[in-house]
Amino acid sequence: MDKNELQEDGNNQVICIKDLKKSFGPKTILNGADLDIFKGETVAILGRSGTGKSVLIKIISGLLQPDSGMVKVLDKEVDKISKEELRELRLKIGFSFQNSALYDSMTVRENLEFPLVRNNKKISTQQINDAVEEVLNEVGLLQAIDQMPSELSGGQKKRIGIARTLIMKPEIMLYDEPTAGLDPVTSIEINNLINKVRREYNTSSIVITHDLTCAKTTADRVAMLLDGKFLKVGSFEEVFNTKDETVKTFYDYNFIN
Repeated sequence: MDKNELQEDGNNQVICIKDLKKSFGPKTILNGADLDIFKGETVAILGRSGTGKSVLIKIISGLLQPDSGMVKVLDKEVDKISKEELRELRLKIGFSFQNSALYDSMTVRENLEFPLVRNNKKISTQQINDAVEEVLNEVGLLQAIDQMPSELSGGQKKRIGIARTLIMKPEIMLYDEPTAGLDPVTSIEINNLINKVRREYNTSSIVITHDLTCAKTTADRVAMLLDGKFLKVGSFEEVFNTKDETVKTFYDYNFIN
């Protein structure tokens, strides 16, 4: 099924955002945002700092409440469901935080075991060990299983953060600035890992990023967020083949000669 057929089939819609609004005091962050994400695709959300990118994915995952509008994830309106339904929904959503969000006092193994044990009290020790080794193999860091986060590089922490998310077998992945603070070579490795995760786990993904190389490498579509709305949505080429100075400025900041 090609992308046009995918988008015509409502059954393949995993996230639906309609007229979403969110303010903090007098400051409007989202002001009528509309976006659909379809099964198996990756969408990169671009925008300057403070445009509401991180607020958006926090609303998608139920960490923030919208002021108005609709956010539907896997056919559930996130702000209308019970706490128990939200907890179950979050188990299907992987959230890769910008700072990796590892527990400094735990080894890599313990960091990965934690979500498994917290969400499945009946899981056996062997099942835990197998799951931990599987995801560490996926991110290429099995050798780091007994290390502490303080012993890892920034890129390794990002990989472990993704592994901890994958261990719950999510249907949706939310990546918040996955290449922020990384050198170019490590950034390429993280981009390749995002693509590998999508391919091998059949995830649908949102990538929040300032990094246009990341967006171009990982995303089927990119969505430019400006003044609380999505200014342009389409392929990388469709969005940046424009005379719009706002979009051109963002592009030039990343790729200027």
